[in-house]
Order: sequence, then structure tokens, then C-alpha cells
Amino acid sequence: MGSMARLLPDSRSASASASWTSSLSSDLATAAATAVTATSSSAMPLAAPFPGLGVPLSDADLRTTAYEVLVAASRATGGRPLIYIPQSAPSSTSARSTSSTSTSTSFSSSSSSGLQRSRTSTAASKVKRSLGLSPSASSKAGMEAPRRPETVMELVRVNLRVTEQADSRIRRGLLRIAAGQLGRRAESMILPLEFLQRSKASDFPDPHEYEAWQFRNLKLLEAGLLVHPLIPLSKSDIYAQTLREIISRAYDKSLQNGKNLESMQELCSAVKSLAGRSLGGSSDECHWADGFPFNLHIYQMLVEACFDSENGTVVDEVEEVMGLLKKTWVILGINQMLHNLCFAWALFNHFVTSDQVDIELLSAAENQLNVVVKDAKNAEDPDYCDVLISILSSITGWTEKRLLAYHETFNASNIVSMQGIVTIGVSAAKILLEDISQKHPGKRKQKTDVVRGKIETYIRSSLRTAFAQRMDEADSKRSSRNPVPVLAILAKDISDLASKEKNIYSPILKKWHPLASGVAVTTLHSCFGNELKQFMVGRTKFTQDTAQVLNAADKLEKNLVNIAVEDFLDSDDGGKSLIRQMPPYEAENAIAALVKGWMKERVDKLKEWVDQSLQQETWNPKANRQSFAPSSMEMLRMVDEILDAFFELPISMHSTLVSDLAAGLDGILQYYVSKAKSCHGTQSTATPQLPHLTRCDVGSKLFKKKEKPHALLNRGSQVGSSTRKSEGCDLPELCVQINTFHYIRTEVENLKKKAKKCLRNSELSQDGIGTTDGMNIKFELSQASCQDGIRQLCDATAHKVVFSYLSHVLLDMLYVGGAASNRVEPLLRELHSTLGVISGIMRNEPRDHLITALMKASFDGFLLVLLAGGPTRAFTLQDAQIIENDFRALRGLYLANGDGLPHELVDKASSEVKSVLPLLRTDTESLIQRFKQAITERQGSPTKSSFAKPPRVPAQWSANDPNTILRVLCYRYDEAATKFLKKTYKFPKKL
Repeated sequence: MGSMARLLPDSRSASASASWTSSLSSDLATAAATAVTATSSSAMPLAAPFPGLGVPLSDADLRTTAYEVLVAASRATGGRPLIYIPQSAPSSTSARSTSSTSTSTSFSSSSSSGLQRSRTSTAASKVKRSLGLSPSASSKAGMEAPRRPETVMELVRVNLRVTEQADSRIRRGLLRIAAGQLGRRAESMILPLEFLQRSKASDFPDPHEYEAWQFRNLKLLEAGLLVHPLIPLSKSDIYAQTLREIISRAYDKSLQNGKNLESMQELCSAVKSLAGRSLGGSSDECHWADGFPFNLHIYQMLVEACFDSENGTVVDEVEEVMGLLKKTWVILGINQMLHNLCFAWALFNHFVTSDQVDIELLSAAENQLNVVVKDAKNAEDPDYCDVLISILSSITGWTEKRLLAYHETFNASNIVSMQGIVTIGVSAAKILLEDISQKHPGKRKQKTDVVRGKIETYIRSSLRTAFAQRMDEADSKRSSRNPVPVLAILAKDISDLASKEKNIYSPILKKWHPLASGVAVTTLHSCFGNELKQFMVGRTKFTQDTAQVLNAADKLEKNLVNIAVEDFLDSDDGGKSLIRQMPPYEAENAIAALVKGWMKERVDKLKEWVDQSLQQETWNPKANRQSFAPSSMEMLRMVDEILDAFFELPISMHSTLVSDLAAGLDGILQYYVSKAKSCHGTQSTATPQLPHLTRCDVGSKLFKKKEKPHALLNRGSQVGSSTRKSEGCDLPELCVQINTFHYIRTEVENLKKKAKKCLRNSELSQDGIGTTDGMNIKFELSQASCQDGIRQLCDATAHKVVFSYLSHVLLDMLYVGGAASNRVEPLLRELHSTLGVISGIMRNEPRDHLITALMKASFDGFLLVLLAGGPTRAFTLQDAQIIENDFRALRGLYLANGDGLPHELVDKASSEVKSVLPLLRTDTESLIQRFKQAITERQGSPTKSSFAKPPRVPAQWSANDPNTILRVLCYRYDEAATKFLKKTYKFPKKL
């Protein structure tokens, strides 16, 4: 029979097709599920891919039946009848079995060359070569394996596990059948019925065996004619009812043998009527074994003849064996496409039962499946498609169970089988897709999408499974001796897993998916990312565990991304679709946020401490042996500890965050200085307010009577205000404050150096390269604040000393009542004493700053006496020399015969006084002319309005300034000066 079209034409009734489809669908799920849930023993065969028969026929029953069909079909191909020849008789056409007995028989016919062919082939058959199979060892050596069958038919018998006794009984039965039906074709015979008619109980050594043999043949008739007939039966078929009754009675009482018995005749009539129904009208063919899936169960047993019964390998004589199997197609309704499908299944099943170590069988199954792929493209018969789906579903069920967890299934010892298993799984999936696409055109997809989808499914499922296993392993690794967080351990394990995937599995899977590594790492990235999210929930404070986990996560992510980038180089879109599946962990940002929180917490606590400490701070130098505030020492010690703790944090981003820490600590140091400056009130540095201008009362008894200043000097509104009342800290306390600011500024420099050194050491310990120069570690605010604080406090202290502490010898005494009567010596003594106090408390740079400020303030005070001393002071031209001598003595105090301040510094500070002193020795008329000239130069041509009011007080006294000249005139004890002032500005003589 040439094709399925003849066996199963479209004219077959719908009920038959529906019956097969229903039977298949009911058993398909069971078969696939059985394959997927098979026991862990890889040597277990796959479950049968065909629907159950519904009749209790064992595999042994089916093997025996298959062998009977094969022997009958082989006999019927010859042109001459079979001849029964005892093994003991000599015959040139007989071949002796190495294990035959005296009762063994053989057949001879024109086809005996095929049946009796000697197994002396020295090379593999064409079939084995086409499957990629190598010849057996004995075939390669050209030698006979010990105790192996000598003929192909004997080889088939051995592989089908049919005993020699059963073989002899079958052959004798066929001889009896052939004796009365010469020339009759095998497809026109109903073998179970013929055997029941012609076999005897005496043919069996045991009555029970004979009874079992009868039951088997009856069950074959039941399966082939009643349960799975080629042509569906109607419910009212009388012959079917009769056959059911006969079989039912036979189960209760053995069927009586004998062709002429009534019961046997009744059986023959019913069986022949049912088997003789033909799809094509007139035909002598009998259809008792070609109904689906009964025929497939029998044929699958025949296919097993192609495999060695001992080791499961394909026999060298597979081509001859297939030649014999092909003779049964007409009886079983098999065609080439069904044969290809069954053989592919058998190859794969034998690979499975070989404990998955026979790679040749896997390769052969792969090659045979390629043949099935070609067949499936042209498949139109629905029964073939259903069988195809059943077999491929079973195969894919087995392959997917292993590929969905290929990390568990494959290792270094069996990795070579992975490619073949993937190939078969993908090929089966493609065939199934084509079949579904034919039946459901709307569901058609690109094959590439399906193949890639399958591979992605395998990768993601396997890696998720492997990830879960690594999770359990990581949890078991943590202990008191190994307190590393589970996720940190897991990150290292996942990194190793990714490398294993890249090096072992991805090269295999890239054949079907060019981005296999990328899919793998995105899966691992996602799995670990989910765990990381859960770990970070509620974690707002920096801890060692959190740092270890985030560092490990960052390292893992970089490793995964590197693998992905390598994989994406050759992709069409640069791997953008997969990159989108890898949202960054942002571990560095998380670490940075936690560390910043850690820093803020410590900075805030330090600020609270500063507030409390400064409230209790004593600035008395007697209480502070170091002459600076103890709180500053403690604060700097705490800052140092915070820096040490920061660089001991288990992070890899010290260089990124150190600037934030430095800024925070810098702010605290600045806050300390600012708070310290204001803790004793604001220190004023303004010059005392100038008194209203007056003119001298020439002719009065000014020089005879010493008057005290009638009022305190107040600061002018132009430059601020001040009083001569003592405010804030005393001089020693102010000195301690200045010392403290200088100490902080010095220690900040040390902190910068330490931070830079720690940063370099941190980088060296991490990557062996110290590239950071620490330019972002500045502490600018605190240094500037200290610098400004020192300057402000020095100026404020100097003004306090000069205009407050020494006001009694400066503002209240110097030159009061005449230049000669109250000269500068008392002021010098007080200043000398003050310098001693300063030098006793302060050292080096801050001391020089303060003395310089004091010198400048004393020069300012000296000028203030000369230009704004009030009506108790008046100077003649002769007084100029006295004043110059006093000023020279004042400068000498600070020069200290070369041991004091530098000459240049003193000259610079005294330049203002030097510019004014020449005015004191200038005559009155010249002063008046100079004053008018200065007014003219400043305001243009002199007018009445030019002299309406006195010129403004300058920021700095100068010999060319009109206000300065005017003040010299105001204190000039001279009639001309008095008249000019009265006429021009109407200045009074007294305040």
C-alpha cells in the first residue's frame, strides 16, 4: 500500500475520524504528562506516545503479534510456498542458529536470501551512514561477535525477545495456514483467526500457556475489529455484537478448537465479515490490524528490531531489517511517513534509555527528525498530524523537563549531549508550530521568534532554578565563623554562575539565539535585583551588612553588564531590548545616600556638642594651660575620629564622598568659630565719634588751668558708634580666642593632609593605583572663618585696648592743657604693659597679628587726639616738634630696637600720621590758603556755597584733605585761625 491516502481516504466516515481524534486527545495529555513527570532515573524509557488500546494487551503480546505479522508478510513475498525443514536436515539454503535446538525450524523460499542473509558485512549500511551512526566494533574488525544470530530474521527474533519455542510454534502454524491457502497474500489473511483455527493444545507445553495464547488472539481481534477498526462500526452491526458475545464467552470458557466446530464457524463468520469491509468496494484485503492506533502499537514493536536487545544500539543490519519491516506495511496500514516518525521516536527513546550517554543515538534521532520535518511540511492527513503531535509532544515534554533546568541536567561529563537535545527540542517545537499554523493560520508566527522564544524560556527557567538553589546554598554558608550577609555570598555565587553560563552553556545556545549570554545575565540581574529590593526595604542607616551587600551587588552588576556588552556587539539593535530589561541597581547611589546619612548624623551630633561646649567654655588663660579653648581641642579630636571612621567604611567610593564629608566638617568648624566670636557679644572696631568742631579761645588761660574733658567722646555716625565703656571679654580672654582660631586653622591644614593621605591609601588598597590628588578636600569655609575671626578679633581687641582700656592716658590726658604738660610717656608705659600681657599669652603669628592691630589702633588714637581732641586741646607752631618727638617714641615702642615689628610694617601703619604731622609746623596763613585750594580742587571755582558747611570727614586723614587741614586750623592757637573759622563757619569757642 503506497500512501496514507489509500489507507485513510477522505471518504472515511466522520465518526471514524472523530473516534480517533477523541481517543488521541484523551490520552495525549496523559502521555505528555507521564513523559514530563518521569522518574529521575534517566534510564527509564519514555511513555508510549500513542493513545491506549483499551484492550489488556501487554508489550510481550504486541511483540509476539508483531513478529507473527513480520514472518507472515515475509513468507507471502515469495513466489513459492514455504517449506518446513527440520534444523537437523542438511540444506544449502538453511542457516544454522548458534542457539538452535533439534526442534527448531526454518523457512525457505525465493526470498530466503533476504531472510537468511549472513551477518558478515564489514561496513555500516547506508541507513546507518545517513543517520551518522558508526558500525559496531565487531563489524569494524570483520569478526563475528560470539553467540550472535547468523541471519537477519534470527536477529529480528532475538531483538523482539521472541523465544525459539515460540518461533517454532509460529512457523508451524504458518505452514499449516499456507498448506491450504497456496498463493494467498498476507494482507488477505486474518492471522489471529487463522492461528485459532489451526493451532492445537498439543503445540503448547502447558495448558495455561495455550489458554493465554488463545486469549491473546481474541484480544487482538477485539482491538483490531471492535475497538480500533479501520472503518468505524455502527452500533447496530450484528457481526460486531456476535464477536463481542463470543469473546465474552471465551473469557469464561475456553474456545473449542477445530475448524468445523459450530463455535469456530460462528467466530469465523463474524470476524471475516468485520475484517472484509472495504473502503474501496470490491477487495479481498482483510483489515484487522490497520486501524489507528492499534497498528502503531504493533509497528512500534517491529521498529524495536532495529536495535540491539542487549545494548540498545542500532544494529549494523538496520537496512536489511527495515527491508523486512516494509513488507508489513500493507497489513498494518503503515507508510513511509509513519515509519519515519516511529523510527525517530525509537531512536530518541533508546538514547533516553541509554542513560543519555549514547551520543550517536542522539545524533541519529536528530538526523531522523530532520526527515520528519520534511514529511510534516507536506502532511495533510489528520491522523498523521495527530500522531505527529503525540510523538513530538512526548519528545518535547522530556527535553523541556531537562532544558528548563539545564544547569541541573548538564555538567562537564554530559555537556556534549546538550546541543543534540536542544536541537531535537527546537525541531519538535518548529514542527508542532507548522502543524498548528496549518490548522490555525491566524496563529502563524515567524519560526525565528518561536525558536528564540524557546531558547529564552530554557535560559530564563534554568537560571531562575539555579538562582534559587544558590540562594539556599548561600544561606547555608552563613555562620558565626562566616558572618558575611547572605546576599553578599549570593552575589559572588551568581557571578560565578554567570561565568559558567557564558563559558559552558551560552556557546551551545548561541546557535539558536545569538544573544544567549545576554538573556542569561538579564535573568540573573533581574533575580538578584528582586532580592536586593527586598533587602533594602526599610534600611535607612548605614551598616556593615548593608555596605557589604551593596558593594557585592555593584561588583556583580558590573560583571553581568560586561558579559552583556560583549554579547550585544554583534546584535542588530545593540542589545537595546535586553538592556531595557536591566534597570541598574544603583548600588553606588544607595551606598552614597546611606553614607551621606551616616555623615549627616555625625555632623549633626557634633554641632549639638559644639553648642553645649561653647556655653560652658572658659576663655581664661589661667584655666587653659595651652592658652586656647579645650573645646577646640576636643572638637578637632572628634573631627579626626569621624575622618578615621569614614575611611574605615567598607565602601569603594571614598573619593566621591570625601568632599561631602569635608564640607560637612568644614561647616561645623566654621560654626564653632562663628559661635565663639559671638559668645561674648559683638566686638566693635569703630573709631570713637568725633566732637563738634570749635575754634580756640586765643588769650584765655588755657595753659594755666588744666581742665578735664567735659564729656566722653562718641563715635561719629559716618563710621559707626562706640563708647569708652568696657564691653565683652577682657584682654586675656580675647587673646585666648585669637589663639584658638589660629590653632583651629593650623589643625585644619593637618586634617586636609591626613584626609588626602587616607584617600590615597584607600585607592591603593582597592585598585593599586592612587590617582586622586585630594583637590576636593578643601575646608575653605573654616579656614576663611578662622582668618576673618583672627583679623576681626585682633582689630576689636586693639580698639578695645586703645580706646577703652587706655582711654585715661590717651583720650583723657594726652596733650590736654598743652603739648608740653601731658606728653606721651604715660601712654607708652600702658602700651608696654599691654604688650607684655599679650606676649605672655600668645605666641608667634597670632601675637604679631594682634600687636600690629594694636599699633595701628594706637596711631589712629594719636591722630584722633591731634585732629579731634576737643576744646581742651590747642597747639602752637612750636608744639610740632614735641608732637613729632612723641610720635617717634610711639613708633619706637613697636620697633623695640629691632626686636619688635618689622620696619616696613611700622612705616606702613604710621604713614597716615606722617602725612598729617607736617601740617602742624605749617603757618596759619599757608594753612588757610592750602585749605581754600583743597576746596577749589575738590569742588571747582570757589563760591559762597563752597564754604556753607565744613567738608566731610575723610575715610583717611591726609595733608591734602580739606577736612584734615580744617581740623588743624581748629586746634591752632592763633588769632588768624580763630578769625577765619569764625568768619567762614561761625565755629564756637566751646562745645
